[in-house]
This record gives sequence, C-alpha cells and structure tokens, in this order.
Amino acid sequence: MNDQPARPAQPASPGRGRNARPPRAPRVRRQRSVQESLGSIVLGFELIIVGLAALVVFGLHKLPPLVALGGGAVLCVLLLAVIPLLRYRAGFVIGWVLQAFIFVVGFFIPEVFFVSVPFGAMWAFCMIRGARIDRDNRALAAAQAAVADDPDIPSSPTH
Repeated sequence: MNDQPARPAQPASPGRGRNARPPRAPRVRRQRSVQESLGSIVLGFELIIVGLAALVVFGLHKLPPLVALGGGAVLCVLLLAVIPLLRYRAGFVIGWVLQAFIFVVGFFIPEVFFVSVPFGAMWAFCMIRGARIDRDNRALAAAQAAVADDPDIPSSPTH
C-alpha cells in the first residue's frame, strides 16, 4: 500500500468548482463625442509631427540643442496630456491655446509654419464641424425620444 500521508484538501480556485463567482458583466464604455474623437485624432498626429519638427529645428541649428529638443519634448508631452482632457471643456480650450502657441513659434522659426498652419486648420475644422455634428446628434436623439414617448405616434410606419 501507500505509506505517504494524505495531502490536505486544497481550497478551490475562485474561477472553478462550487464556489465559482459569476462572470463579470462587461464594462460599459463612455460615449465619446464626435468633437472629442476628432480632436484626439488631430492631436495624436500633431504630436508625431511636432516631435519630427523639433528634430528639424535641431538639425538646422536654429536653436541650441537643449532648447530645440527639450522644447519639442515638452510640447509633445503637453499635446499628449491634452488628449484625455478632451472629455472636459477645458481640454478644448487648452488645445486651442497649444495651436496658437505653435503658430506663434512659427514667427521665430518659419519652418514651424509647415506644421502649425495645416494642423491649426485641421483643429479648427474638426472643432467647428464636430460641435455641429454633436449638436445635430443631440437634437436627433431628443426627437427620437419624444417620438418613443408619445403614445399617439405609431412606432413603425404601416404601409
């Protein structure tokens, strides 16, 4: 026979057996506005281009290396930090301030205009158009909710 002592019973793992927990419901994600989505796309791409522009400024010896690379790095970090802030109104304001700052830098380093003008125009277009689309979406949702709550209006047309 077997002379080894019996092993003590191991507790069941939380995922198996009688003591299994029910699976968690999937987390519901927050609905992002069109303006927020477009703004994050523009800032994400601008972040890459600003980093490359800092390398150009460094390579052209327009500024001392610490200023060119350090300033570009700080600007990239600021652009990156604004992306999650776009869920708040302050994020859009900070985004506009950064766009204006990048444009003003172009007066001191003209090559920066190759970044500031197109991205500033994209930012303005996305903010204006995104706000309009969000406003239209809210009006449509309100109209649909009013129709759904009105018992006199049939929910589906009968032809």
